[in-house]
Amino acid sequence: MPQHRPAEPDIHRYYTEVFAEADRLDRSPQGRLEARRTRDLLARLLPPPPAEVLDIGGGPGAYAGWLAAAGHRVHLVDLVPAHVAAARAAHPGITATVGDARDLPLPDASADATLLLGPLYHLTDRAERVAALREAARLTRPGGPVLAAAISRNAALIDLTAQGRVDDHNRPLLREAYATGVNDPRTGFTTAYFHRPEQVVDEFVAAGLPAPALYGVEGPLWPVLNALGTGPAERLFADAVACAEAFERDPAVLGASSHLLAVAHA
Repeated sequence: MPQHRPAEPDIHRYYTEVFAEADRLDRSPQGRLEARRTRDLLARLLPPPPAEVLDIGGGPGAYAGWLAAAGHRVHLVDLVPAHVAAARAAHPGITATVGDARDLPLPDASADATLLLGPLYHLTDRAERVAALREAARLTRPGGPVLAAAISRNAALIDLTAQGRVDDHNRPLLREAYATGVNDPRTGFTTAYFHRPEQVVDEFVAAGLPAPALYGVEGPLWPVLNALGTGPAERLFADAVACAEAFERDPAVLGASSHLLAVAHA
């Protein structure tokens, strides 16, 4: 297998010293909407349980634990050792190891389905994102789905603007990220790449996968939920879920979601 350069050191630093990923999906209306919609999409797009699911870049196991509870056999891989330790502790029904999405010591066709819900937006070089997708395809049994998440090119500027946090310091950084896709950690997030929808399709195809189906995860109302502090039991939250479902495949609206989810079959 090819050898790749180490991941950016600030990714390790960000997730061990700066940001707690374990409760991210519960901390904000957007996080709760992302979790709800991602789980809804996974339930539709994955094989029925029990299936062997490989969760690459699965962090502390928010989705791995949920999938295991649904009856799947889940193996989680993450670059950050603290995430792997947290996943093992919180979700004893899964297995978890440290590993790099671009080069994994696992046998070919070892999973019925493979998830890449984090790695693509932590690899700033296209060749390395393609390598991660190629690894996912290698590890997935023929006909099984490969599902990958990407952060929308528009998300950072929308998010910080809605929070009133765009200022003279970060405005040029956000504009540069919008132009190039590469996030500067001085914006408050770590090293990352933000995709346009057509780039996700291009990278799947370059990895030898079919052109994927693309889904907008949160839909266009997530900044409103955050601005209003909308709770999960409120009608507006349910309406935002319904709106995201209605627009999830509309090419004109895809980029308004904070995250995109792509699926193709190996």
